[in-house]
Amino acid sequence: MTELAATESAPESRWPEIRDGAKRGVPVIVSSFPFALLFGAVAIDNGYSVFEATAMSGTLFAGASQMVGIEMFGHHIAPWLVVFSIFAVNFRHVLYSAAVGRRFSHWPKLQQAIAFFFLTDPQFAETEQRAEKGTPVSFVWYMAMALPLYVFWIAGTYLGATFGNLITNPYALGLDFMLALYFLGLVMGFRKRPLWLPLVLVSGVASILAYRYVGSPWHVSLGALAGIVLAAALPPAKPVLIADEQTP
Repeated sequence: MTELAATESAPESRWPEIRDGAKRGVPVIVSSFPFALLFGAVAIDNGYSVFEATAMSGTLFAGASQMVGIEMFGHHIAPWLVVFSIFAVNFRHVLYSAAVGRRFSHWPKLQQAIAFFFLTDPQFAETEQRAEKGTPVSFVWYMAMALPLYVFWIAGTYLGATFGNLITNPYALGLDFMLALYFLGLVMGFRKRPLWLPLVLVSGVASILAYRYVGSPWHVSLGALAGIVLAAALPPAKPVLIADEQTP
C-alpha cells in the first residue's frame, strides 16, 4: 500500500515544476510571438508558401537564423555562404550547450537530445538561473517551459504567413523590437555574476564595431568571441550564487 500511495502521489509532486516552467515561459511567449508573426509575414514576402514557412519554424525553431535564411535563400548566394552565415548566428548555441549541458547530464540520452533541440536563448537563461538557485533542473520543468514556446512559435508563424499579405511593411511595425527588449532583460538577470559588467561592455562594443565594419550576422559571433577572450584572460572570480542574496 505504501508503494502504491507513493506511485499515485508522484505525478502530483510534479505539478509545482510544471506550473513554474509554464509560468517562466509566459514572458517569452509574449515577447517572441510578435517576432513569429513578423517571420511568417517576411517569409511570404520572400516567396515562401504558408506551409514552407510554418514547416521551417517547426523543424528549425531557430528565430534569428530563420530570418537570416529567408533573406539569403533565392538570391543567388552560394549555399556554403548561407550555411556559414547561419552558423555564425547560431554559434552562441555551441556555448549554450556546453554551459547548460552539465545541468542535465544525468538525464537519459534521448531526453538530453530533446532538450538540446528546444534550447533557445531564454531557455538557457532560465535553466541557468534555476540551477544557480540550487533548484534541480528536471526534464518535466524544462519541457513545461519549452513546449508552449514551441507551439506558439509555430502558431505565430502560421498566422503571420497567412495574414502577412495584409501588412505592406512588417518591419515598420517594430514587432521584432519586443524580443530585443526581452533579451535585454535576460542579460540583466545575470548582473550579479562576477565580471558581468566588463564582459557585457566588451561584448557589446565588439558587436557594434563588427556590425559597422564586418556586417550582419557576423557581429553576433564576434561580439560573443570578444567576451570569451576577455573572460579567459581575466583571473577567475569567486562565484556568487543567487541563493546567497537571501542569506541575512
